[in-house]
Amino acid sequence: MFELIAAAQIAVSSPDGSLEIRIAPDASGYIVSRKQEEIVSTSALGLQMAGAPDFTDLQLVKVKKVDGNRTYRLTATKSATAKDHYRSQVLTFREASGQRRELSIEVRAYDNGVAWRYLTPAGQPVTLVDEKTSFRLAGDPTCFVSEYKTSHEDYWNPIKVSQLDPSKLYDYPVLCASPSGRSHYAIVQSDISGYAGSAVKSGSDGLQVDLFRRPDRKEVSVISENGLRSGWRVIMTADRAGDLIESPLIGNLAVQAKGDFTWVKPGKAAWDWWSGPTAGDKPSMERYKRFIDFAAESGFPYFLIDAGWPLNATPCCDADPKTDITRADPSIDMPALVDYAGKKGVGLLLWAHWKHVDPRMDEVLDTYQRWGIKGIKVDFMERDDQEMVRFYDRLAAATAKRHLLLDMHGAYPPMGLSRTYPNYITQEGVMGAEYNKFDWAQITPSHNVKLAYTRMLLGPMDYTPGGFRNYYPEAYVQSEIMPSTRYTRGQALAQFVVYESPLQMVADDPVAYKDASGFDFVKDVPTAWDETRFVDGTPDSHVIVARRSGDRWYVGAMNNEQARTVDIPLNFLAPGQYDVVMWQDGATANDVERKTLTASDRDKLKVAMARGGGAAIVLIKRGASH
Repeated sequence: MFELIAAAQIAVSSPDGSLEIRIAPDASGYIVSRKQEEIVSTSALGLQMAGAPDFTDLQLVKVKKVDGNRTYRLTATKSATAKDHYRSQVLTFREASGQRRELSIEVRAYDNGVAWRYLTPAGQPVTLVDEKTSFRLAGDPTCFVSEYKTSHEDYWNPIKVSQLDPSKLYDYPVLCASPSGRSHYAIVQSDISGYAGSAVKSGSDGLQVDLFRRPDRKEVSVISENGLRSGWRVIMTADRAGDLIESPLIGNLAVQAKGDFTWVKPGKAAWDWWSGPTAGDKPSMERYKRFIDFAAESGFPYFLIDAGWPLNATPCCDADPKTDITRADPSIDMPALVDYAGKKGVGLLLWAHWKHVDPRMDEVLDTYQRWGIKGIKVDFMERDDQEMVRFYDRLAAATAKRHLLLDMHGAYPPMGLSRTYPNYITQEGVMGAEYNKFDWAQITPSHNVKLAYTRMLLGPMDYTPGGFRNYYPEAYVQSEIMPSTRYTRGQALAQFVVYESPLQMVADDPVAYKDASGFDFVKDVPTAWDETRFVDGTPDSHVIVARRSGDRWYVGAMNNEQARTVDIPLNFLAPGQYDVVMWQDGATANDVERKTLTASDRDKLKVAMARGGGAAIVLIKRGASH
């Protein structure tokens, strides 16, 4: 492994000087340090070209320094604004001999992370096999990792980097701590439009970026006729693992939204799939109207009609050529159903298989717009290659043009595209509540806690909370129809605060919520926020997150399998007195205790969480509107 010579390194430091990335003078490698502690040791940079030799003997020929300091106003996400403050250098290298090709590396240093991407000159075709990018993590840390699956639905486990299986791929993020424990960081990616998705694998030089190959040319990953702009390689940093939850970095690195997206309306949706059979109930006007009525009575703006509604629909995962997603099943009068829902203030969302959308995208979306549909849920992509990335980009743009919300399932996790198209309001890429239906999977309280520190760092997460048949972990009973959960009602409520999803499913059947303990909180809680704060917790114990909507703060606390009592400091509040409503674990797993009290920003709230438990809290400043 090469070593960087300190005197010749090109250093880019964060605005506050705490974080630094140093690049080798020949573009061969980099080092990252935070608060004078190395977190990534000398690691490789570079591209592996197809049909051309790799870049060699590179020399720095140009440096362009750019400092960014702006604030973005955001639409329907975890905060109303995002501060984008960084120092940047675009380093252009040229081969000293041979073809004298140029390669640029754009490097940014933020107070909360570093990022870089590769650029080649416009007008020149590029065919890329892979990147040489690696992450040699200082101190052989124990990191939270998830084995890569095409659905991106798996558990997160703590494993020493040296013990990772070199035959496996691992998903983003990789969440680690520095040798001293004073810094926590996550390896992620952003803005892969026009590029290919990737995972990481363990090798002799640490974690190696592995780009996914094109389906039409298995030996290459990226083909571009007009130069190359790679995705961003990103290392998010913070003092605590939970502080990463607040970071806007992935979105800041993406292309920002252009145009008017004020029409994007976040909110909760009734949903007909989770409580029914996996193959889906038969469509009927009566069944769909029951969910519409429930949404209207609960104040939810949406009802998501899942698989089974189109003409000649088939069960689950197949994209049968006979299925026509521009026509409804004969039992469904879609314009009449849209009219019925609209009169009750409810918008309809429709499920579709991506293979039915892709070949006739304009026709499908024009049909839905004509019907008055408010959005679509597209499923089963389960690919990360360049062609699939282009499908995401095309679909996000096409739905935005027609003022349709977009929810992607069977999807790769967020990489900033929702910042470009705020109508791309949520997505799966998470092992979520649907797995409670299956006897071969375990959605445990520990898994739920870890998700807040791992998958949720990447962006909106359609976990589909709201299961209201709750059990303590050891008493869980599996059922495909009307499924149960391995966590308490308190945790079920807390998920609506902890888990970021501007379009949030309320997953259970309407009968589960009738006179149900805690449903008053579900009806009240927002899905998009003005401010987000991590309060307390660790990935292997519990998580407490506070989010503000207007003049109200909402707090969600979630626990693993070990019962604990926590003191929640209220120092995130503005000074003053607050009315507090708290829902915490009750006498049984299927009940919450609701109590009211007063508190100030100087106080702490003592909350007892059962095993697999949690709590939800609303704080309203005295004198503010209720």
